Amino acid sequence: MTDPSAEDKPNPVAKKRLTRQDRRRLLRTALLAGGVLGAALSGYLPLAYAQKKRLRPPGSLDEKDLLGSCIKCGQCVQVCPVQAIKLADLVDGFGVGVPYIDARQQACDFSCDAVQCILACPTGSLAYEKPGFLPVRPGAKLAAKPTLKAKEKDPEPTLNLKERMGVARLSRPEACLATQGKGFKGQTRGADFKGRLRYMDVDRWKPILVSQHPYDVKECNLCVSECPVGGAISMETLTTTDGKTRRQPVVHEPCVGCGVCEMVCPTEQPCIVIEAREVWKA
Repeated sequence: MTDPSAEDKPNPVAKKRLTRQDRRRLLRTALLAGGVLGAALSGYLPLAYAQKKRLRPPGSLDEKDLLGSCIKCGQCVQVCPVQAIKLADLVDGFGVGVPYIDARQQACDFSCDAVQCILACPTGSLAYEKPGFLPVRPGAKLAAKPTLKAKEKDPEPTLNLKERMGVARLSRPEACLATQGKGFKGQTRGADFKGRLRYMDVDRWKPILVSQHPYDVKECNLCVSECPVGGAISMETLTTTDGKTRRQPVVHEPCVGCGVCEMVCPTEQPCIVIEAREVWKA
């Protein structure tokens, strides 16, 4: 005779099966929630990172035009003699794959002489001169073609560049070695620094590691001495609040925003930086 209450007793096999199903549902729910959250963050992070302006290669169109025309082919990366140009990664959102320069790590020193990245660009995203239907932002246009120090003895010493990449700014004058009346001796960024620079007294055509070119100057003027553009920056005399006379780097209108000054600045945090896409303000 069967026990009438047997039907009410839980079936161990069925209970185990239900437990497994519950676990699967929980796992599936967690994965779906994670996917939704990841998708949300994938849209948020690029927007967050986009708040930081990227320093673009020479001749870049204005940001919205660059993003719309660049096909991310990497031709500009391949022809850069100092490998200053990189392609942005996923966190840049719409800017993924678009070329940029991290001046502190590797500046554009115009070792190519002719701005090869512009010549290599197949779409006109990098251009010597904008087409007529694209306006030039006030202050972005250079007053004259910049003179390249390395070409001063050439028949044509100017650089074929009409607009600046940005503008250098002395962001921490109180930490500047020159302002403090100090010199500099040694490797400006340390023995392990991989940045390269063209030194005319070493090789006219071949950039070398900055770490292979130690300095010994009584007054720190690396940002001035290594600037590749004539008249872009100079050392000027000033009087400090305590009445002492000091010399300090001053940026001038020919500055194109190449970033060499930022790269060679010997302080741990650079005293002079490039304001990407900034225009000249008299």
